[in-house]
Amino acid sequence: MYAIVEMAGQQFKVAKDQKVYVHRLQEEEGNKVTFDHVLLLADGKNITVGAPAIDGAAVEAKVVKHLKGDKVIVFKKKRRKGYQKKNGHRQSFTEIIIESIVTSGAKKAAPKTTEKPAKSVAAPKVEAPKTEVPKAKMETKKAETKKTETKKAETKKAAPKAVVSKVDKADDLKKIEGIGPKAAEALQNAGMGTFAKLAKAKPEKIKEILTEASSRMAHLDPGTWPEQAKLAADGHWDELKTLQDKLNGGK
Repeated sequence: MYAIVEMAGQQFKVAKDQKVYVHRLQEEEGNKVTFDHVLLLADGKNITVGAPAIDGAAVEAKVVKHLKGDKVIVFKKKRRKGYQKKNGHRQSFTEIIIESIVTSGAKKAAPKTTEKPAKSVAAPKVEAPKTEVPKAKMETKKAETKKTETKKAETKKAAPKAVVSKVDKADDLKKIEGIGPKAAEALQNAGMGTFAKLAKAKPEKIKEILTEASSRMAHLDPGTWPEQAKLAADGHWDELKTLQDKLNGGK
């Protein structure tokens, strides 16, 4: 005899004296647990299917112990972006043993009811008597508001227009293989923030800029950076991709 029952959000095929590992339960070790959401019962050739659950059927089990599963490593990486992240995870489980399968007469656990606090009746609001404002005061207020509006309009018209200076937009130098965020920042600070300027620079000059910015970037080899920047500046992205597929870290 076996049953298909839902336990801790999962469906299991269980039989008597069988050990099952389910998601972590709140019960303590040694306590008994009853699962009344039985979807199917099979006793030899007699099979009973619920719609969706079978009334009166239940699976009784005993909590043996709480434990954790094997460690799972989750590693994420983005190519040529300098991004990588490593996480480990161990899922919490509960080991239970099936003691019996009840086909009928099981009592369902009563749902927990929370009493709602009684609503407090708010006292009726007492409105203060309205006092009428004389017409003379209303007219003076309207005149004052008109004066302030005209002053605001005059100040807006008199404000000079700001002159926007045209500045060359910096390109994303990280599209060049071998250039990371720190190297791109160093090149932008040195005035090589565009593909066109980088294409005209010599590798020796680029190497000098990197070593002056940080000794940790002294190992970088900018030999192919001007060539890659020239293709990017001309918009030849397909040729740049084929070139980068042949390179290894920009070399």
